Amino acid sequence: MSRHAVVVGAGIVGAMCAVHALRAGHDVTIVEPAEPGGDQAASSGNLGWLSTHSVIPTAQPGTWKKIPGYLSDPLGPVSLEWTYLPRALPWLVRYVAGGATWARVAGTAHALRSLLVDAPQLHAEIAQSAGVPALIARTGVLHVYRSRDAFARDAMAWRMRRDVGVSWRELDADALRRREPALDERYTFAVHVEEAGHCRDPARYTQALFAHALGSGARHVQARATGLRIESGRLRAVTTDAGDFDADAAVIAAGSRSAPLAKAAGDRVPLLTERGYHASIDAPEASPDTPIMAMDAKVVATAMNGGLRIGGQVEIAPHDAAPNWRRAAVVRDLGLELFPALPRKLDPGRVRYWLGRRPSTPDGLPCIGYASATRDVVYAFGHGHVGLSASARTGHVVAQLLSCVAPEIPMAPFDARRFR
Repeated sequence: MSRHAVVVGAGIVGAMCAVHALRAGHDVTIVEPAEPGGDQAASSGNLGWLSTHSVIPTAQPGTWKKIPGYLSDPLGPVSLEWTYLPRALPWLVRYVAGGATWARVAGTAHALRSLLVDAPQLHAEIAQSAGVPALIARTGVLHVYRSRDAFARDAMAWRMRRDVGVSWRELDADALRRREPALDERYTFAVHVEEAGHCRDPARYTQALFAHALGSGARHVQARATGLRIESGRLRAVTTDAGDFDADAAVIAAGSRSAPLAKAAGDRVPLLTERGYHASIDAPEASPDTPIMAMDAKVVATAMNGGLRIGGQVEIAPHDAAPNWRRAAVVRDLGLELFPALPRKLDPGRVRYWLGRRPSTPDGLPCIGYASATRDVVYAFGHGHVGLSASARTGHVVAQLLSCVAPEIPMAPFDARRFR
């Protein structure tokens, strides 16, 4: 069954959905007001990980105890603006509840693993077809600790990863030094998740997928989707600020701006923006051979085609609030501490800062599946910290839903109706 599907959004998830919908034989129009892969896109500035093991939600038992600290430290690993608290509070309550017990965390881990399990392979295949195979690397990723004891304090999370099939190799101080000689010597233990991978240029990758979709027959409408026209349970059109576009199917993949469109399709989704910053250093004197997450500082360092990218952490603030570039400077300084060969006083011309907006649900699971109002509308948003990694499997599943074919993974955990 061939349909005319309007894909709303051309970030990494939207572009991937468009490519797979075309492969499934559908006619595709992409509605996107901005440049795909541009600086405004969460897809463009992420840290590039294709993490098969990012299955543990950020909310875990005891997280509620940390919220006062989030409010008191505007530059900490997680920060929350006081003035935003009343609007964020309903989301935060659900967030804490979602990780209140290890049983709930385990349920989330099993669901996320189904989206992530073979992410590097899926991305390697799609990158090959898009003509950019060199952008996908299969070096694995490293989580580095100051000591084995520090790793032991994360034992529950790693045990849950093992329970869902994640494998890794442990490195002692000598093995870590041989693998990453530029890394600060205070890190003496590491976990190497060999099955993971990374993308060397997420912005370029998103742009390549978008171009691949256009080259495969998709059309692009430069407009912002504002709603849906649904009549007698059937989608008739996607409304935009440039007029209505007739369609008999739609994919909502508009990232952090998806909630109003989901509401138009019958679902109230608690979607919040987790803002993240990165600092990118041109021509770095030192960088990792393998992407690294420093578990004490909660920052990631990845060698990209454009230099060393350092980022992470979370700022809970209004979507369009002014950037707090001090947070980006904090991330930069944490990165400098990871690699002693980097100069402590960098030429400002060598450092670029970026702010992105993760579209996050409180339970850490994206919304993927049919809308309540009509099965003509398919959701593909709310991926939070795993948008790049999960986009390939999401594209597969969305194409199956558009074709009314049974999805290849269980869909119940991702159903938007879970928030009713």
